[in-house]
Amino acid sequence: MAIFGGQKLPESLNANAMVNPDQPAARLRLATALDGLAAAFGGMTAHPDEHNCECHWGSAEELAQLKVPDTELDLDLLHRTWQAPDWSDHAAVLRRILPQFATALVRGSIKPLFGMEDAGRSFARGHWQQWPAEQAEAVRDFLHAWWSHTLTDPDPAVPAYEVLALITEASATLTPWLNTWEKLTDHPADDHLAEAAAKWECDLLGDQLPWDAWENEEETRTELTAWLVRNAPARLRAHGVSGELLHRIRLLGLSGHDRWEDPHWPGHRY
Repeated sequence: MAIFGGQKLPESLNANAMVNPDQPAARLRLATALDGLAAAFGGMTAHPDEHNCECHWGSAEELAQLKVPDTELDLDLLHRTWQAPDWSDHAAVLRRILPQFATALVRGSIKPLFGMEDAGRSFARGHWQQWPAEQAEAVRDFLHAWWSHTLTDPDPAVPAYEVLALITEASATLTPWLNTWEKLTDHPADDHLAEAAAKWECDLLGDQLPWDAWENEEETRTELTAWLVRNAPARLRAHGVSGELLHRIRLLGLSGHDRWEDPHWPGHRY
Protein backbone atom coordinates (compact mmCIF):
# COMPACT_ATOMS: atom_id res chain seq x y z
CA MET A 1 0.00 0.00 0.00
CA ALA A 2 1.20 3.53 -0.73
CA ILE A 3 0.95 4.56 2.91
CA PHE A 4 3.66 5.84 5.23
CA GLY A 5 3.39 6.06 8.98
CA GLY A 6 -0.33 5.29 8.82
CA GLN A 7 -0.99 8.33 6.61
CA LYS A 8 -3.09 7.54 3.54
CA LEU A 9 -2.57 9.12 0.18
CA PRO A 10 -5.36 10.94 -1.66
CA GLU A 11 -8.19 8.61 -2.67
CA SER A 12 -7.03 8.53 -6.29
CA LEU A 13 -3.77 6.95 -5.16
CA ASN A 14 -4.77 4.65 -2.35
CA ALA A 15 -4.54 0.88 -2.54
CA ASN A 16 -8.27 0.35 -3.09
CA ALA A 17 -8.29 2.69 -6.06
CA MET A 18 -5.29 0.89 -7.52
CA VAL A 19 -7.39 -2.19 -8.34
CA ASN A 20 -9.70 -0.16 -10.58
CA PRO A 21 -8.73 -1.06 -14.16
CA ASP A 22 -10.08 2.28 -15.40
CA GLN A 23 -7.67 4.30 -13.32
CA PRO A 24 -5.09 6.15 -15.44
CA ALA A 25 -1.74 4.45 -15.77
CA ALA A 26 -0.01 7.53 -14.39
CA ARG A 27 -1.77 7.12 -11.04
CA LEU A 28 -0.73 3.50 -10.83
CA ARG A 29 2.82 4.45 -11.72
CA LEU A 30 2.97 7.05 -8.98
CA ALA A 31 1.57 4.71 -6.36
CA THR A 32 4.15 2.11 -7.40
CA ALA A 33 6.94 4.70 -7.20
CA LEU A 34 5.89 5.70 -3.68
CA ASP A 35 5.88 2.05 -2.68
CA GLY A 36 9.37 1.83 -4.18
CA LEU A 37 10.60 4.69 -2.01
CA ALA A 38 9.17 3.03 1.09
CA ALA A 39 10.92 -0.22 0.19
CA ALA A 40 14.25 1.40 -0.71
CA PHE A 41 14.45 3.71 2.31
CA GLY A 42 12.56 1.84 5.00
CA GLY A 43 14.69 1.44 8.10
CA MET A 44 16.95 4.40 7.26
CA THR A 45 18.10 6.82 9.96
CA ALA A 46 20.22 9.94 10.23
CA HIS A 47 23.84 9.37 11.22
CA PRO A 48 24.12 8.59 14.97
CA ASP A 49 26.34 11.65 15.47
CA GLU A 50 24.15 14.01 13.44
CA HIS A 51 23.35 17.28 15.20
CA ASN A 52 21.86 20.68 14.55
CA CYS A 53 21.41 23.95 16.38
CA GLU A 54 18.64 23.77 18.98
CA CYS A 55 18.01 27.51 18.65
CA HIS A 56 17.49 27.42 14.87
CA TRP A 57 16.42 23.87 14.04
CA GLY A 58 14.83 22.09 16.98
CA SER A 59 15.18 20.23 20.24
CA ALA A 60 17.31 17.24 21.15
CA GLU A 61 14.11 15.21 21.41
CA GLU A 62 13.18 16.11 17.84
CA LEU A 63 16.68 15.30 16.61
CA ALA A 64 16.42 11.90 18.28
CA GLN A 65 13.38 11.12 16.10
CA LEU A 66 15.59 11.26 13.01
CA LYS A 67 17.73 8.50 14.48
CA VAL A 68 14.77 6.13 14.84
CA PRO A 69 13.60 4.51 11.58
CA ASP A 70 10.17 4.71 10.01
CA THR A 71 8.39 6.83 12.63
CA GLU A 72 6.27 9.61 11.18
CA LEU A 73 7.35 13.19 11.84
CA ASP A 74 4.85 15.96 12.34
CA LEU A 75 4.67 18.30 9.34
CA ASP A 76 6.48 21.13 11.09
CA LEU A 77 9.42 18.91 12.01
CA LEU A 78 9.43 17.39 8.52
CA HIS A 79 9.55 20.90 7.04
CA ARG A 80 12.43 22.00 9.24
CA THR A 81 14.31 18.80 8.44
CA TRP A 82 14.20 18.88 4.64
CA GLN A 83 14.75 22.64 4.59
CA ALA A 84 17.84 22.74 6.83
CA PRO A 85 20.96 23.29 4.68
CA ASP A 86 23.55 22.48 7.33
CA TRP A 87 23.31 18.78 8.18
CA SER A 88 26.67 17.05 8.50
CA ASP A 89 25.28 14.20 6.38
CA HIS A 90 22.36 15.61 4.43
CA ALA A 91 22.12 12.46 2.32
CA ALA A 92 21.47 10.28 5.37
CA VAL A 93 18.87 12.72 6.71
CA LEU A 94 17.14 12.86 3.32
CA ARG A 95 17.05 9.08 3.06
CA ARG A 96 15.49 8.96 6.54
CA ILE A 97 12.60 11.24 5.58
CA LEU A 98 12.19 10.47 1.86
CA PRO A 99 9.10 8.19 1.96
CA GLN A 100 7.16 10.65 4.11
CA PHE A 101 8.60 13.69 2.30
CA ALA A 102 7.56 12.35 -1.11
CA THR A 103 4.07 11.48 0.10
CA ALA A 104 3.68 14.96 1.57
CA LEU A 105 4.82 16.52 -1.71
CA VAL A 106 2.23 14.54 -3.67
CA ARG A 107 -0.49 15.51 -1.20
CA GLY A 108 0.40 19.20 -1.51
CA SER A 109 1.33 19.38 2.20
CA ILE A 110 4.78 20.85 1.54
CA LYS A 111 4.52 24.61 1.18
CA PRO A 112 7.95 26.29 0.99
CA LEU A 113 8.08 29.97 1.81
CA PHE A 114 9.76 31.06 -1.43
CA GLY A 115 8.88 28.35 -3.97
CA MET A 116 8.80 24.62 -4.61
CA GLU A 117 12.31 24.81 -6.06
CA ASP A 118 13.47 25.05 -2.45
CA ALA A 119 12.21 21.52 -1.84
CA GLY A 120 13.97 20.42 -5.01
CA ARG A 121 17.25 21.74 -3.67
CA SER A 122 16.88 19.46 -0.65
CA PHE A 123 17.04 16.53 -3.08
CA ALA A 124 20.04 18.11 -4.80
CA ARG A 125 21.93 18.63 -1.53
CA GLY A 126 21.62 14.90 -0.90
CA HIS A 127 23.42 14.12 -4.21
CA TRP A 128 20.94 11.29 -4.71
CA GLN A 129 22.28 10.42 -8.18
CA GLN A 130 25.45 9.19 -6.43
CA TRP A 131 23.59 6.82 -4.09
CA PRO A 132 23.56 3.05 -4.64
CA ALA A 133 21.79 2.17 -7.88
CA GLU A 134 18.61 0.85 -6.27
CA GLN A 135 18.18 3.97 -4.15
CA ALA A 136 18.93 6.40 -6.99
CA GLU A 137 16.52 4.55 -9.25
CA ALA A 138 13.77 4.77 -6.63
CA VAL A 139 14.19 8.56 -6.45
CA ARG A 140 14.32 8.88 -10.23
CA ASP A 141 11.20 6.74 -10.61
CA PHE A 142 9.35 8.91 -8.12
CA LEU A 143 10.26 12.20 -9.83
CA HIS A 144 9.23 10.89 -13.24
CA ALA A 145 6.04 9.28 -11.93
CA TRP A 146 4.98 12.39 -10.03
CA TRP A 147 5.58 14.55 -13.09
CA SER A 148 3.58 12.26 -15.39
CA HIS A 149 0.76 12.11 -12.85
CA THR A 150 0.74 15.89 -12.49
CA LEU A 151 0.46 16.43 -16.24
CA THR A 152 -2.39 13.94 -16.60
CA ASP A 153 -4.34 15.07 -13.54
CA PRO A 154 -6.91 17.83 -14.26
CA ASP A 155 -6.53 19.16 -10.71
CA PRO A 156 -3.17 18.17 -9.20
CA ALA A 157 -2.41 19.10 -5.59
CA VAL A 158 0.64 21.05 -6.78
CA PRO A 159 0.48 23.06 -10.03
CA ALA A 160 2.58 21.71 -12.90
CA TYR A 161 4.75 24.85 -13.08
CA GLU A 162 5.71 24.39 -9.42
CA VAL A 163 6.41 20.68 -9.81
CA LEU A 164 8.60 21.48 -12.83
CA ALA A 165 10.68 23.93 -10.80
CA LEU A 166 11.12 21.32 -8.05
CA ILE A 167 12.10 18.40 -10.25
CA THR A 168 14.42 20.56 -12.35
CA GLU A 169 16.29 21.69 -9.26
CA ALA A 170 16.25 18.16 -7.82
CA SER A 171 17.73 16.63 -10.97
CA ALA A 172 19.87 19.53 -12.27
CA THR A 173 18.26 19.19 -15.69
CA LEU A 174 15.18 20.53 -17.47
CA THR A 175 15.33 18.47 -20.65
CA PRO A 176 13.60 15.18 -19.69
CA TRP A 177 10.70 16.96 -18.04
CA LEU A 178 10.03 19.12 -21.09
CA ASN A 179 10.32 16.04 -23.30
CA THR A 180 7.57 14.37 -21.28
CA TRP A 181 5.35 17.44 -21.51
CA GLU A 182 5.91 17.64 -25.25
CA LYS A 183 4.66 14.08 -25.71
CA LEU A 184 1.54 14.58 -23.59
CA THR A 185 -0.92 16.60 -25.65
CA ASP A 186 -4.23 15.74 -24.04
CA HIS A 187 -6.53 18.24 -22.38
CA PRO A 188 -5.02 18.26 -18.84
CA ALA A 189 -1.46 18.71 -20.13
CA ASP A 190 -2.53 21.64 -22.31
CA ASP A 191 -4.47 23.16 -19.40
CA HIS A 192 -1.29 23.04 -17.34
CA LEU A 193 0.72 24.50 -20.24
CA ALA A 194 -1.67 27.45 -20.52
CA GLU A 195 -1.47 28.07 -16.77
CA ALA A 196 2.33 27.82 -16.77
CA ALA A 197 2.77 30.10 -19.78
CA ALA A 198 0.59 32.76 -18.13
CA LYS A 199 2.70 32.47 -14.95
CA TRP A 200 6.03 32.54 -16.76
CA GLU A 201 5.62 35.13 -19.51
CA CYS A 202 6.43 38.20 -17.43
CA ASP A 203 9.70 36.79 -16.09
CA LEU A 204 10.75 35.25 -19.38
CA LEU A 205 10.09 38.48 -21.30
CA GLY A 206 12.55 40.08 -18.87
CA ASP A 207 15.05 37.31 -19.62
CA GLN A 208 14.64 35.88 -16.13
CA LEU A 209 13.96 32.29 -15.13
CA PRO A 210 10.57 32.05 -13.37
CA TRP A 211 12.09 30.33 -10.35
CA ASP A 212 15.23 30.68 -8.27
CA ALA A 213 17.74 28.25 -9.76
CA TRP A 214 20.65 26.89 -7.78
CA GLU A 215 22.90 26.63 -10.86
CA ASN A 216 22.75 26.87 -14.68
CA GLU A 217 20.08 29.56 -14.46
CA GLU A 218 20.82 31.13 -17.84
CA GLU A 219 20.99 27.78 -19.64
CA THR A 220 17.73 26.69 -18.04
CA ARG A 221 15.98 29.94 -18.96
CA THR A 222 17.18 29.70 -22.55
CA GLU A 223 15.99 26.10 -22.86
CA LEU A 224 12.60 26.83 -21.32
CA THR A 225 12.07 29.87 -23.53
CA ALA A 226 13.01 28.03 -26.72
CA TRP A 227 10.75 25.12 -25.80
CA LEU A 228 7.77 27.42 -25.20
CA VAL A 229 8.29 29.30 -28.46
CA ARG A 230 8.56 26.01 -30.36
CA ASN A 231 5.77 24.01 -28.71
CA ALA A 232 3.25 26.25 -27.01
CA PRO A 233 1.66 28.39 -29.78
CA ALA A 234 -0.04 25.63 -31.78
CA ARG A 235 -1.14 23.76 -28.65
CA LEU A 236 -2.47 26.83 -26.91
CA ARG A 237 -4.13 28.27 -30.01
CA ALA A 238 -6.10 25.05 -30.34
CA HIS A 239 -6.76 25.21 -26.61
CA GLY A 240 -8.41 28.62 -27.01
CA VAL A 241 -6.12 30.83 -24.93
CA SER A 242 -6.21 34.58 -25.40
CA GLY A 243 -4.50 36.22 -28.34
CA GLU A 244 -2.65 38.38 -25.84
CA LEU A 245 -0.90 35.37 -24.30
CA LEU A 246 -0.06 33.99 -27.75
CA HIS A 247 1.54 37.30 -28.70
CA ARG A 248 3.62 37.28 -25.54
CA ILE A 249 4.89 33.80 -26.31
CA ARG A 250 5.70 34.98 -29.84
CA LEU A 251 7.67 37.89 -28.36
CA LEU A 252 9.85 35.41 -26.50
CA GLY A 253 11.27 34.42 -29.88
CA LEU A 254 12.40 38.00 -30.50
CA SER A 255 15.20 39.92 -28.82
CA GLY A 256 16.28 43.48 -28.17
CA HIS A 257 14.39 46.25 -29.95
CA ASP A 258 12.43 43.75 -32.04
CA ARG A 259 10.82 42.59 -28.81
CA TRP A 260 10.43 45.90 -27.00
CA GLU A 261 9.19 47.86 -30.01
CA ASP A 262 6.68 45.25 -31.13
CA PRO A 263 3.14 46.67 -31.02
CA HIS A 264 2.13 43.82 -28.74
CA TRP A 265 4.87 44.44 -26.16
CA PRO A 266 2.93 44.40 -22.85
CA GLY A 267 4.83 47.28 -21.28
CA HIS A 268 6.44 45.26 -18.50
CA ARG A 269 9.07 47.22 -16.58
CA TYR A 270 12.12 45.48 -15.12
